[in-house]
Amino acid sequence: MDERQALSVFAALGQEHRLRAVRALVAAGPDGLAAGVLAEAVGTASNNLSFHLKELSHAGLIQSRRKGKSVIYTAAYPALSDLIQFLMRDCCQGHPEVCTPAVVALATCCTPAEDAAHA
Repeated sequence: MDERQALSVFAALGQEHRLRAVRALVAAGPDGLAAGVLAEAVGTASNNLSFHLKELSHAGLIQSRRKGKSVIYTAAYPALSDLIQFLMRDCCQGHPEVCTPAVVALATCCTPAEDAAHA
């Protein structure tokens, strides 16, 4: 990810319904959410959410697929990973303790449930 792409992503995330939508999709995992369920989770009407989803899709943060009559939205995890890498790329400057909290937070949230229970 370069600076131009990062600016596009931040512009897309700089609105409360869009940020809520991405967070809800990240929490939903790879199965994603149907548009109506996502609208309810975000707290907005489906027709209003449609505009926001278009912006998030244009920024590369979400993907959609048809499943019967529903449209299922999922987070674009590679794009989110790229954003994190872009932000953390020059971290530390010889002081790994600066990045340790972020690394630990990511490792903790990404631990499978059964592994976390045994940790």
